[in-house]
Order: sequence, then structure tokens, then C-alpha cells
Amino acid sequence: MRTLPSTAPSNGTTMKGWFDAFRDDGGPTLYSYSNRTSVTGDISLIMIFAIFGTVYVAFLLIFAGIRKERLTTFLTVTLVCFVGMTIELGQYGSTWHTSTATIVSSYTAFSKQRMTAELGGYIGLMHINITYRVLPENSDMSDVEYNERFYWTKPHEMTDCFKDALHRGTPFPIVALAEYFSLRQEGFSWGVKYREAGYYVDVILWTSFASWCMTVVLLMMVPRYGAYGMIFTGLCMLFANLTYWSLLPCEPLVAHVDGSILVFNFGWNYWLVLVAGVAFLLAGIVITAIDMIFPHSFSTILEVDYDTPYDRHVIIEESFDTRRKDARRKMTRSEDSFTDQFMSQVSSKLVNGNKDDQRGLVNRGYIPHPSDMMHEDHSSKSNWSYPFPATSRRPV
Repeated sequence: MRTLPSTAPSNGTTMKGWFDAFRDDGGPTLYSYSNRTSVTGDISLIMIFAIFGTVYVAFLLIFAGIRKERLTTFLTVTLVCFVGMTIELGQYGSTWHTSTATIVSSYTAFSKQRMTAELGGYIGLMHINITYRVLPENSDMSDVEYNERFYWTKPHEMTDCFKDALHRGTPFPIVALAEYFSLRQEGFSWGVKYREAGYYVDVILWTSFASWCMTVVLLMMVPRYGAYGMIFTGLCMLFANLTYWSLLPCEPLVAHVDGSILVFNFGWNYWLVLVAGVAFLLAGIVITAIDMIFPHSFSTILEVDYDTPYDRHVIIEESFDTRRKDARRKMTRSEDSFTDQFMSQVSSKLVNGNKDDQRGLVNRGYIPHPSDMMHEDHSSKSNWSYPFPATSRRPV
């Protein structure tokens, strides 16, 4: 049997130091408690805030250089960014229907140990977030914090997520609340109702987002039509709120978890969409009324070719000037034509009055040919009397 070289133990110690740092008995690396943090935000919502916040900050940076239409530009851009962000938050948010309560419950099923914790349910259009946080009163388990998301985009997805949570050993209060949305027996139809409401509201909000995009384009091209787009977008958002309210279960969801009661009410996503829809609708109505009373008076610096020869205000002014010039030319031409007609009538009368005195004159320097003497009666055909009328000649 061969023995290892004398340098083997040192090499083994070196390799162990490189790959087994902060490990106990070959287990995984144990990080300190400072790195164990709970979920503090939704990634999709953070991305929405970042996108619209970047656009709005860029606008504020250039706003200092605006010299005309400052108020209308600031209000329009602020409202448009706010409404667009609200629509996206409504689609991906989790606070359409919410409820929170402080419960005293066991961490696992059939356990006698009771802990005071905060349980919350946050219902979105296509999912529900259930949070569970042990309060600091329980010093032994004060760092327990859960945030589980259950989806229902497909008919049986909520049931599958519920079974997966059971297999993973999710805390009992979370499983107890999720059970209200996973079962479909009589009296437990809240999951189907919330899924139906979320589906239709999601379609309406996507329609609102498409209308919002068209409104942004129209505000930069033709502000009057942009106001019409604002009215339509606001109506769509209000219709989304009405649809969600009408499709909710007739019997409100009241969840019982270990003696504690969770009553669900409308969350800030619902009220935010409502406020944004009303604001956009009123803004569109006001702009439309102003445009009807004072045509082409509403304007922002975001318009295409603003303050250039192709600006619609410049074109309108030039069209007014062109119309005035054309009117003046027509008046001048009418006066000239009247004068010309008057002079022509006077001259025609003078010509007709002297018509009898206009006779041809005989050219004495011309010696007629004998053949011409024979045809003296046809002398009126001679070119010497042109252009006078055909009359008998008389000597001068």
C-alpha cells in the first residue's frame, strides 16, 4: 500500500481552508443575521416606479429651460405620467382588496405553542399575497417573516399553489387563509369570484393603457384630439372600478384564523385607479370646453414642430393673414373690374354715337385702273378703306 507524500497533509489543510470557510462539519455556509432580510418590495412595482420616475425626472431637468406654456406643460406631463403609472400599478399591484389582523396562533398545525403575529391578505387581479410576521413580543422567534404569493391565472393554479405550500411546510396561518381561495365547494367560492373580477378588470386596464398611449401621441400632434383621448381613458378606468365592485362576491369575505377575523376592504390600488380616472376625465372635459370656447388656445411645448414655421399656431396665423390678403385682392379686383366695365360701357356708347361719321376716305394719289372704274360700285372691297365699314366713298 502506497503512502502519501509528506506534503499531502499541508496541501489538504490548504484546500480545506479555501473551500470550507465559515462551514461547520461540512454543512453550508452560515451567514450572519444581518444578511437575513424579509421581502421589502415587489420587483414588478419597483420597475414601474423606476420607468415612470425616470421619465418624469428627465422632464423636470428640462423644465427649467421652458419659456412658454409652462403651466399647461407641467400639469399635462404630470397628469399623464401619473395616470400611466397608475394603470400599470393596477395591473401588477396586490392591494385591490386587503385585510390585516393581529392573531394569536400556532406556527404549525396541532402545536400547543402560541405566538402573536400579524397576518395580512393582499388580493391583486391575478394573485393574492399572504404575509405572516411574528411580533417582537416573542423573543425566541422574532425574526420569522413570510410573504407567499398564490396565483390564479389558470383555473386550477390556485389549488396547485395551495398543495405546494402544504408540501413546503408553510406556516399554518398562511395555509388557513389560502384555503378560502383554493376550495370551490359551496360557501367557498371566493377564489372563483376574485379570479373572474380580476380577469375582466385586467382586460379593461389593458384597454385603458392602449388608450393612454394614443392620448400621449395625440397630445403631441393635435391637443384637441388628445383631450378626447383623456376622456375615453378616464371612462375606461372608472369602468374598471365599477366592474371590480360589481363582480366581487355578494357575501363579503370574512376569514377566521384561530379565532381571529380578517375582513377584506378595498385597498389603495382600487382608490388610486378611481382617483386617476376621475382626474383624467375632468382634465379632458376642461380642455375640450376651453378649446370650444377659445379655439386652438390649449398648447404645450411637447407638440411636434412647436414654435417653428410648421407649428399649428403659426400655420393658423398665416392662414388668417392669407385670407385677409386674398379678401383685399378680391376687393381690389372687384373695384378694378367695376371701373373697367364702366369705362368700357362709356367708350362703347361713344363709339356707337360716332358710328355714322366713320366713313372711308378716297386716296387721291392712287390712279385707278380702267377695270376698277368699271367696278366702281364694288370699291368697298378695296383694302384702302380698311378697317372702316363698308360705305360709299366721298371726296375729301
